[in-house]
Amino acid sequence: MTENRLLDHLPATELRRLLAEGVQVPLHGGEPLAAQDAPVRALLFPMQGFVSLGAPTDNHARLQVGMVGREGVLNAQLLLGVARSPVSVLVLESGRAWGLSAASLRRQLPGSPALRRLLLRYLQVQLRLSATAAGCLHCHTVQSRLARWLLMGQDRAAGDGFAVTQEGLARLLGVRRVGITVAASALQLAGLIRYHRGWVAVSDRAGLEAAACNCYAQDRANYRLGMGFAPDAAAGRA
Repeated sequence: MTENRLLDHLPATELRRLLAEGVQVPLHGGEPLAAQDAPVRALLFPMQGFVSLGAPTDNHARLQVGMVGREGVLNAQLLLGVARSPVSVLVLESGRAWGLSAASLRRQLPGSPALRRLLLRYLQVQLRLSATAAGCLHCHTVQSRLARWLLMGQDRAAGDGFAVTQEGLARLLGVRRVGITVAASALQLAGLIRYHRGWVAVSDRAGLEAAACNCYAQDRANYRLGMGFAPDAAAGRA
């Protein structure tokens, strides 16, 4: 097992060939992996840790439009011959990824139909997730969006919790910090999360899912149906 769900769904023969050409890449928290429209040179399959996909806004804040962890891959657009990143990429939790260069991808694709199929499916899933994120930004309250974001992070975290600051959450969700403070306090008072000095953990999973907007459940369903994986694979955690 590679710890990445896309790789783990490849036939053993294809996986062995890919692993023979790839390298492990460290992911350091706070590290920018790509800028929007910057050249990218490799597929990155996270095995531990997770990243935020962002887009700039008029006030130069970095608004999150997606998140990728063990359930996905970065730079799948290379399959289409697009060598520039459509989003900026920032590591939120340290970990490691398995990397395959664009040149290796081109060599491997003729003999790797399963990889091509997985990447195409994942690109479709990403389009659906981006559409959901756009609607969520305009239609749902800060508290329900924060609950959704925390569930997404917990799904991809290596342990029981992960590091994130209120200031960072405010930037990622595109709201004022005071809005995050009020929303996080309400979730903590309800016993749904534990938050202290930049560290957050989910205390009541079912309660937090009930507090989140329906975009969270929709994302899980879109991933499951789009990739054709078992239900528990939808968020990256079995």
